[in-house]
Amino acid sequence: MPRSFFLFVRVLVPLSLAFLLTCSPTGGFTAGDLAQDYGIAAVAACGLRTARAQAGRTFTTGFEQVSDFNGFYITPSPYQGAVTHGLSTAQVHGGSNSHLATISNAATSCTGNCNHRGYPTIQLHKTAAGGMSGVVFTEFYVYVTMTINDGQWLSLATLTPDSSDAWSRTVLVNVGNLGRTGGGNYMHLMHVPNQGESGWTYQAGSTNGGTQFPQNQWVKVSICLDLNPATGWAKAWMNDVPVSAAPVSGGCGVLEQAHFGLYAPPAISSGVIYNDDLQIREVSVCPK
Repeated sequence: MPRSFFLFVRVLVPLSLAFLLTCSPTGGFTAGDLAQDYGIAAVAACGLRTARAQAGRTFTTGFEQVSDFNGFYITPSPYQGAVTHGLSTAQVHGGSNSHLATISNAATSCTGNCNHRGYPTIQLHKTAAGGMSGVVFTEFYVYVTMTINDGQWLSLATLTPDSSDAWSRTVLVNVGNLGRTGGGNYMHLMHVPNQGESGWTYQAGSTNGGTQFPQNQWVKVSICLDLNPATGWAKAWMNDVPVSAAPVSGGCGVLEQAHFGLYAPPAISSGVIYNDDLQIREVSVCPK
């Protein structure tokens, strides 16, 4: 078959997907949605990834052994002379071990991006099942002892539709105020609806009776994320109480990678964070 035929098919498939999505009689996608919020080109650029079916994909770890992360990138320990991390028995939610990351000093001797990092990544795209499609539910437990000053933050979760090492589009769940929650450290979504933004449809804070993130105790963090390029959204819960919700753009319907553990600005000079009992799974409907 001539090469020109394959070139024609490669062009025709994404264009056909864009046409079907904008003309769907079910109302799931409309031309107005796509043109106003994301653009037909953005959906077409995702190609067949948006049509990838759910298949009951799951990832679970109790941080009992490092082998749970075989084949995945793990940040060095020590990291930039400021962070160490690994398995620990000091604070455990379930089982015998948890993951512990410790900041021993501010990261003042590096150049470029000096953020504290101490975590194993979960590179779903490297697994036999691949990335997770549709609505993805994530839940884990975290134990934090750390001073987070005004303008600082601690990231509890980083989720990305990018399968490359760039992690160019991310959705985070952070602790901090960033001048947006009325003072105090509250759990909130970050990089929503677009990278670098914090445009929430709901956010718990001091002005609406929200509860600050508690330290020195185990806290359950729950997240539902839909990376649909036209109707993406995210919601977060702290100990089963809703704390943050926002639309999400820039995805192609598949969660490819994630990390938890420690991610924080370099000025924080001390602190610890434990993670335990993590699950990530595809769901037809968010269970919260």
